[in-house]
Amino acid sequence: MDAVREVEIGVKRNKNWFEEYFDFAYHNTDLRTEILAGITTFMTMAYILFVNPAILSDAIGKDAIPSLVTATALSAGLATILMGLYAKKPFALAPGMGLNAYFTYGVVKGMGYSWQVALAAVFVEGLIFIALTLTKVRSAIIHAIPLSQKYAIGAGIGLFLTIIGMQEAGFVVDSPATLITFGAQNVAKPEFWLAIFGLFFAAILISRGIKGALLISILTTTVIGIVLGITPAPDRLFAMPTLSHTFLQMDLRGLLSVGAIGVVFAFFMVDFFDTLGTITGLSAKAGFLTKEGKVPDAEKVLLTDAIGTTVGAVLGTSTVTTYIESAAGIEEGGRTGMTALVTGALFLVIGLFISPIATVIPAYATAPALIIVGYYMLSAIRGVDFSDPTEAIPAFLVLVTIPFTYSIADGIGMGFISYAVVKTLSGRYKEVHPLLYILAGIFVLYFLYLGGVF
Repeated sequence: MDAVREVEIGVKRNKNWFEEYFDFAYHNTDLRTEILAGITTFMTMAYILFVNPAILSDAIGKDAIPSLVTATALSAGLATILMGLYAKKPFALAPGMGLNAYFTYGVVKGMGYSWQVALAAVFVEGLIFIALTLTKVRSAIIHAIPLSQKYAIGAGIGLFLTIIGMQEAGFVVDSPATLITFGAQNVAKPEFWLAIFGLFFAAILISRGIKGALLISILTTTVIGIVLGITPAPDRLFAMPTLSHTFLQMDLRGLLSVGAIGVVFAFFMVDFFDTLGTITGLSAKAGFLTKEGKVPDAEKVLLTDAIGTTVGAVLGTSTVTTYIESAAGIEEGGRTGMTALVTGALFLVIGLFISPIATVIPAYATAPALIIVGYYMLSAIRGVDFSDPTEAIPAFLVLVTIPFTYSIADGIGMGFISYAVVKTLSGRYKEVHPLLYILAGIFVLYFLYLGGVF
């Protein structure tokens, strides 16, 4: 009886500690609500455990999938736990969609850099992010980039993911006449129809408000493929985590070129403003915003994000960023860092050991998730004022340049240059921040370098 009494007292003390540390009373929440919210957030974004390794393995190699699963789970778990304990916000983090695609298809396959150099670019970008978060330079950059450009970059990345997903699914293929065309030759393949099923299934689940729709779609489509004999079944469900292929593989020396500097800049710009936009939206949903529209403790949130990116590069994954899927947990009532703590713990407890499952997840199962995430990100374009051509046309150029050139960096550059030129020659040069002129000039030199002018 004494032992039971001691356990009850211990649980009570722990509960009181959680309540006081996360200030449950102020946020009008309780431990049960926070735990359920954390589980909900994890279920909503757990698809990244399968999609991120699938994308990065196209650059690093399929034999690296176990290491990539570990790097994904570990970076997401540690960063999210840090968010909970340090920033005390119900926001979860993981390797960002769009940035992982840019890592593989833009930097490695498109520009020809090694994946080790790409990891180094992510690492340096994280260090820059940390430095700017700790200084006043951060606010200068925030004010320099027009809101329409921020929205357009997010939407353009959405289209970038969409075209990658459609290629992976076999919906579109190369064409010497039109560059891309409908993949008619794939219609007879069962993988094509399984991708169609996964896409429609995910759309229906989302429409019905089912939590974890993308994860459910990926796993269900994979199981059907295994049953039909299209995909081999895993020889086991769990395995010990490993980082043998990816840990400390950054090639910092390989960054010593003008082109690589552009890669670092692109990673930083997308990470910085995507995070800023995400935490603002999540804070608005949770009721955190001040009367002036500011996010309390924004520096802590941004610093957590930056640290997550730097640590993620060391582990072997692309940029770690705050996830908009955290809104699912907030919708369930999560208001404190306890929600993030639960989500992070689940990434570590579950995600670290599922590499055997991830190795058999086929492209036709993950491709629909890329398309649906593209749909989510494209909605950002609604924030652009299309009644003002000086805002809308540069935003449009960003939107189309990113997917059509297969490069986030090129899209950002086109946006900055066109914004500066259109505003200036329209007699509205005062609306352009001086720093944006500098950034536009840098991109002009970057494009000239790519074109072999110097």
